[in-house]
Amino acid sequence: MKINDAIVALGALASQPRLAVYRLLVKRGPDGYTPTELALRLAVPAPTLSFHLRGLEHARLVVSRRDGRNLHYRANLERVRGLVGFLTENCCSLAAEPCDANCRPLSAPRTERRRA
Repeated sequence: MKINDAIVALGALASQPRLAVYRLLVKRGPDGYTPTELALRLAVPAPTLSFHLRGLEHARLVVSRRDGRNLHYRANLERVRGLVGFLTENCCSLAAEPCDANCRPLSAPRTERRRA
């Protein structure tokens, strides 16, 4: 992922309504929701929801598919995985000790000894 793509994606998620839409779509999985279903579940007016869906779609965080007269939106999990990978790709690169793929130190954490 390029830095400008990451900035667009992070910017799209940096609002409470968009984050709520995205998280609900993640919960729903590949079936997604129609805009009407989203508006009802989130108690958001249709024009407001449309604005937020456009922002998420522009950032490629959600994708839509047409089913007859209806659109169904779903979370683009590959895109978010790419974003997380971009944010963590240099994990521990400047650390004194190496870490694993989850950015956890490979050696046991040091504990301080108390003097008696």
